[in-house]
Amino acid sequence: MPAPPRGRAPVPRPTRTDVRLTAALLLVSLGSTFAVTLVDPAPNHRDPLPWGYALVLAACLPVLWRSALPRTASLVTVVAATVYYPLGYPDGLVMVCTAVMLYTLVRGGYRRFGWALGIGQFAAVNGYELAVTGASRPEAVGLVAWVLVLLCSAEVVRWRREYMRVEHAREAESARTREEELARRASEERVRLARDVHDTVAHNISLIHVQAGTALYLLETEPGRAAEALATIKRTSKDTLTELRGILDVLRAVDEAPPRSPVPGLDRVEALAEGTRGAGVDVTVEVAGPSPRLPVSTGSAAYRTVQEALTNVVRHSGAAAARVRIEHGASALVVEVTDDGRGTAGPPVPGNGITGMRERAALVGGTVDAGPLQGGGFRVRARFPLDGAGPDTASPSASDESRTG
Repeated sequence: MPAPPRGRAPVPRPTRTDVRLTAALLLVSLGSTFAVTLVDPAPNHRDPLPWGYALVLAACLPVLWRSALPRTASLVTVVAATVYYPLGYPDGLVMVCTAVMLYTLVRGGYRRFGWALGIGQFAAVNGYELAVTGASRPEAVGLVAWVLVLLCSAEVVRWRREYMRVEHAREAESARTREEELARRASEERVRLARDVHDTVAHNISLIHVQAGTALYLLETEPGRAAEALATIKRTSKDTLTELRGILDVLRAVDEAPPRSPVPGLDRVEALAEGTRGAGVDVTVEVAGPSPRLPVSTGSAAYRTVQEALTNVVRHSGAAAARVRIEHGASALVVEVTDDGRGTAGPPVPGNGITGMRERAALVGGTVDAGPLQGGGFRVRARFPLDGAGPDTASPSASDESRTG
């Protein structure tokens, strides 16, 4: 099939709907004109052959391109129908073609062009009759009403279509927003579970590693202490498996279910200290102030902070002793873990542990400060506000102790 010449756009193909509509308009327009000529001929009517029927075809055939070229097709149809009537041809239903095209224009969004074309047709027909005969047809008022009703109906349909389009867009945006919110929540939950896995595995595996080394070292010389180390490994590994199994149950669950065990809080700090003592680090736990009822999120964040700090003591510090201080204040909970290890040269490089502690504290409005102490050792200090209290400076006692080491 040869390509169309350059510089000349190909003529668009009519749609099936436009073809069927054109055929129906041709049948109605040509049939009505022929019926009026045959059944009720008027003395002042001209014979529609050939030019009357030619104008009918000129008014109907552009409907084929109603969808592709609405303004051009409407202009040709309206001009042909406007010329047809003043020439005195039989009053067929050629005006139906005009009605279809004007409706198409306004409904499709060509409002000004459609209103101008409809009013212009009425003015042209009646202006011609006034100029030639000096009078206007009585049907002129009815024609005006017909045009107005037609154009207003097209406006209503266009407005409803725009309204439905906006509603569909709003629903699509709402669905997209819901999906993004679900994805965000799922991402936050994955991060939280990753922190839990890191805290649990890093702490307990570190204890198992130290105890395994101790057991191997004392197996021949001090079998009693080696047996204690192996018992600690067994207990710690069991706790690790239990916590991992609980986290995996959450990941496998289709629907949310109540947890099988309570969220760990500060009431389990002593168990952390006992496990760390089994790794060869002498841990002292101090609690200052009356213990209030803490929010679950705050208690869990404080517990995980102590757990991660003790893990770092076992893995990195080489310390012989560590101290956990829990200070219950009126406006804040302060948790501090210090050790007498080798500390760090300068500010510590934030890893997963310190970053996780800070992120957990930030979720409940708290802060975490981690760094080496003067004279050796390392300190992790976390502050969790209570009753909406914001971050503030450290309490004098805790701050002075951290400076002196």
